[in-house]
Amino acid sequence: MGNSPKKKEGLNYTLVTEFLLLGFQNCQIFNIMLFMLFLAIYILTLNVNLLIIVLVGNAPNLNSPMYFFLSQLSLSDILLTTNITPNLLHIIINAGSKISFEGCITQFYFHGALNAVECLLLTVMSYDRYLAICDPLVYTSTMEPRHCLKLVLCSWFSGFMAMLIFVFLLCHLQFCGPYVIDHYFCDLGPLLELSCSDYTFLKITQFALAIPFALVPFLCIFSTYLKIIITIIGIASTNRKQKAFSTCSSHLIVVCMYYGILTIVYIVPSKGQSFNINKILSILYTIGIPFFNPIIYSLRNQEIRTAKH
Repeated sequence: MGNSPKKKEGLNYTLVTEFLLLGFQNCQIFNIMLFMLFLAIYILTLNVNLLIIVLVGNAPNLNSPMYFFLSQLSLSDILLTTNITPNLLHIIINAGSKISFEGCITQFYFHGALNAVECLLLTVMSYDRYLAICDPLVYTSTMEPRHCLKLVLCSWFSGFMAMLIFVFLLCHLQFCGPYVIDHYFCDLGPLLELSCSDYTFLKITQFALAIPFALVPFLCIFSTYLKIIITIIGIASTNRKQKAFSTCSSHLIVVCMYYGILTIVYIVPSKGQSFNINKILSILYTIGIPFFNPIIYSLRNQEIRTAKH
């Protein structure tokens, strides 16, 4: 799979040109079923997320910051699943598939960048709900259209720029044969398994980037919802309590689901876990979350249901 033999620190290696993604080698008997299942989920994910984007752009009753941020989350979900699912379908139907080194790095780049963007967008959405419930008098003046656009652009720009730095460092690693990735996409863990370079600095950089793009957003969301819950408890009217909670319950479910799965996949020690378990958990957030996000918002939101009709 490579050429130009070189030598470094006593290790023979070749300049990698492509990787082999194994996918789900232990599930070949179910390949057709898996292919049909993931294809159906992908089509539904695209349709439902596109529907939300179209509704937010055209329905007068959805012309608010909350739904503008939701449309951006739907766009992020479309890109996140499109970066992974088409290639996954190709891997399943062919019981494995080769991917070029450039294609692998590009897939990893968009995967990491879109996850960072998703974390930031969820934080912006929690800030929006915090102002709407805890400080409604300044909500309209603070969340005016220009400010909302700045928050969204900052989220997209920050996620993609930060990941560009990380990928630059990743590209300078040397990879040892046999260039086989026991996964269905180019994630960091399987890539580092093939590296014959010292990637300590890369791991330090990963930890450093996780602070502003994962930990800080999580802490911000946690603190805003703590204040939201305290405020809702203090509301005397039962109807007002229910209305206040209904405006943020969908977002809270999505946040818990998203961070819960990411924590299990990337933070909980994976020693003793098989690669198949990691693959299944990865499917939950690369394919499952983009599918469930719009459904959760649609089922629990009267305004979106009204805009559909």
